[in-house]
Amino acid sequence: MQVKSAASDTARTEEEPLGASRAERLSALAQQHGALVTLVLVSVAASIGFDTFLTGDNLENMAVSSAFLAVVALGMTFVIITGGIDLSVGSLFALGGVLAAWGSRYGTGVALLLPLAVCGLIGLVNGLLIARARLAPFIVTLAAMLLARGVLLSVTDEGSRTYLVDETSFFARLGQDTLLGIAIPVWITVALFALGALLLRRSRFGQFVYAVGGNEDAAALMGAPVARTKIAVYTLSGLCAGLAGALNAAWLVSGVTILGNGMELEAISAVVIGGTLLSGGFGFISGSLVGVLLLKVIQNVINQIGSLDSAYQQVVSGAFLAVVVIAQTWLGRRRRML
Repeated sequence: MQVKSAASDTARTEEEPLGASRAERLSALAQQHGALVTLVLVSVAASIGFDTFLTGDNLENMAVSSAFLAVVALGMTFVIITGGIDLSVGSLFALGGVLAAWGSRYGTGVALLLPLAVCGLIGLVNGLLIARARLAPFIVTLAAMLLARGVLLSVTDEGSRTYLVDETSFFARLGQDTLLGIAIPVWITVALFALGALLLRRSRFGQFVYAVGGNEDAAALMGAPVARTKIAVYTLSGLCAGLAGALNAAWLVSGVTILGNGMELEAISAVVIGGTLLSGGFGFISGSLVGVLLLKVIQNVINQIGSLDSAYQQVVSGAFLAVVVIAQTWLGRRRRML
């Protein structure tokens, strides 16, 4: 199949290029696994510097808090690989949590399906406007962000009403129970990332995603369904944001209206730090998970210091993201020159 050949050229992200020089291979490895090396180094330094870093409670808190952002970043990874962007996920996350808490009074099925349906529909509309109407992703998803936040305020009476989840319900147990000592949301996140990796790397749809991000015009000439692929990734992003919000509501046993502010930027940062290029056509699922963990470890280290307030988390994350983008750009140019 011609598309498979074109996509494999674009998606050669985790494979060694044929006849690549040693310098090119080193550049590729640095671009793909630099975040993982940094995560290991920061974690080792934190474990040496802080006695409480490797305690069970601290690791559990980091794992659970990472799970919700990771699910959002999973959907964002597909979007960015196609060369797009989704600014609506933070508001969809908050909306999903509120809808899940509201729907929990009618059972677990409603609590899960309602946020998936609403957030997935908004993602579908985003995809249709971007793919069919050819509108800019930035503008479309910015409008969706405002729309979702408006719906959220309407449902919660301008944010003055908080819906609670019955702590004895099965839905609440999804967020608070553990399996083999690990929280259920963490298991769900691991399963979703495994499915996402298979979908991206081992399916025809994944080949289309890489092909569209690598060269949209060439992908269309090769027969790839460019519009359907874009619609699918934005729908997937909306579904992931809604599911993450629902799981967070189950964990907090309430639909907190103020959550999700700036989460879209965190998700984008995690994906880019994990090695996915903002220009599209290059990236992988595991890198996004590493990016999320690295951000959470950095935030935890700042909290461990104690003398620094939360503002430093934004400063460090922003500085780290700038360094990663500059490094990615330099490495990409170096690989093209070799």
